[in-house]
Amino acid sequence: DDFVESKSQVFTLPDNYEWIPRGLWKRCLSGVIYGFAIMFSFFYSRLVLHLRIRGKKKLRGFGGRYFLYGNHTQPIGDVFTPALCALPRRIFTVVSPSNYGIPVIGKILPYLGALPITATPHGIRCLYNAMEQRLSKHHPIVIYPEAHVWEYYTGIRPFPPASFRFPVKFDTPSFAMTATYRKARFFHRPVTTVYIDGPFWAQGETAREKSAFLCKQLHRAMELRAKESNVSFIEYKKKEQD
Repeated sequence: DDFVESKSQVFTLPDNYEWIPRGLWKRCLSGVIYGFAIMFSFFYSRLVLHLRIRGKKKLRGFGGRYFLYGNHTQPIGDVFTPALCALPRRIFTVVSPSNYGIPVIGKILPYLGALPITATPHGIRCLYNAMEQRLSKHHPIVIYPEAHVWEYYTGIRPFPPASFRFPVKFDTPSFAMTATYRKARFFHRPVTTVYIDGPFWAQGETAREKSAFLCKQLHRAMELRAKESNVSFIEYKKKEQD
């Protein structure tokens, strides 16, 4: 279920979509927008999320060539938290094309480092090419395999092995980035603690087996970390059928 929807939920990328902004002006604009986003993230993470990051040192030594998988629990915070985890590396994030339908935000997503998922053969080739180029420049790639945002949800939802075909293809390590929530002593909103676990490497004979192995390993790591949560800021209950 998707609890956060935009007015343009169904959005199709144009055929001439520029996966990697070209030209000096666009590269400079991208750097400026990303820089402002990082500055905003420090204030937002401190004042709203009360963010703490644990295990960031585990990301060192891989030259920025890795995939970072997180549980999707913050509509705004999940844009910035992985960037703070990966500093000083710049991240690029796999997103749904529906995000491009959001007014204003949708226009700047390409400059923030969005890599949209598409179903067309041409789009898939472009996505792989963009990933390869970003990894070659030592930029981590962020993926939220749960796909939809469940704000402040303290469990780990199922996610498909297909989300893990990317580190298999590029032979890179994967890390789990699990957001947990604990009751705050002085604040209304809970304290957000993000744990980094890994690295996880693919094992198996075929690409499908390797993807399934990674999926299982990271899901298990996130489930273990999710037990650190001790407060349900928002409760989710299954709707009764009439």
